[in-house]
Amino acid sequence: MALARSKAPGPRFSLDAGTLNDILTHARPLGHHEDRATLNLGFGFLYYGLVRALRPRHVVVIGSGFGFSVACLALGLRDNAKGTLTFIDPSFSVLRHGPFRTVGGTAQWDRPDRVRAHFARFGVQDIVTHHKLTSGTFFAGPGAADLVPIDLAFIDGNHSFDDVAADFGSVLRHARRNAYVLLHDTNIYMRELVRHAGVKRFLRQLSRRPDEFELVDFPFASGVGIVRVLRGGDGVPAK
Repeated sequence: MALARSKAPGPRFSLDAGTLNDILTHARPLGHHEDRATLNLGFGFLYYGLVRALRPRHVVVIGSGFGFSVACLALGLRDNAKGTLTFIDPSFSVLRHGPFRTVGGTAQWDRPDRVRAHFARFGVQDIVTHHKLTSGTFFAGPGAADLVPIDLAFIDGNHSFDDVAADFGSVLRHARRNAYVLLHDTNIYMRELVRHAGVKRFLRQLSRRPDEFELVDFPFASGVGIVRVLRGGDGVPAK
């Protein structure tokens, strides 16, 4: 008599129409070149695709309004069947903390049970670990000492030049060589003009160091830049 064969889990691809609709409805992208009418995640497909292609062991996300980048990146990790995501966001609210601390923040990440339930909607609650801290506090604290080396990071916190530079430097100090860093909101022209943001200016500074960084910018919607770290280290451009 032939032995019954156990069925191992098959390959997974999460981005069916239902999941796309859930992401657009509940993770609520803000400036990611998305199109709800056609279930188009815009840059979200880029985030997911990078994770599938690069197969990172550890992804870090700094800041997210409703978890769009977190969901897209974490779904890639789930479909790869490996990797974890560290999500750092202090859960600021524009009403409580003002527009210079957050733009569009609505305190989404105040309660751990709600954070877990939010990401459970996408089946990634065991992949994502949220730290309700500013990135500066997190990277200066004991949690950073044991941080798994970073393969891929997404920076979308405070958009001032100094804060972007600080976040980039913190990532570099914990990144593997040939890590990739994404920076959201490279194309918010008016805020850059009045110095309320400095992401584009920071990318221009990185472009002057081609031996250390390769970069490409997608200037659509709010824009996103991708930086490949060639040499590592903790140096970041000055103003």
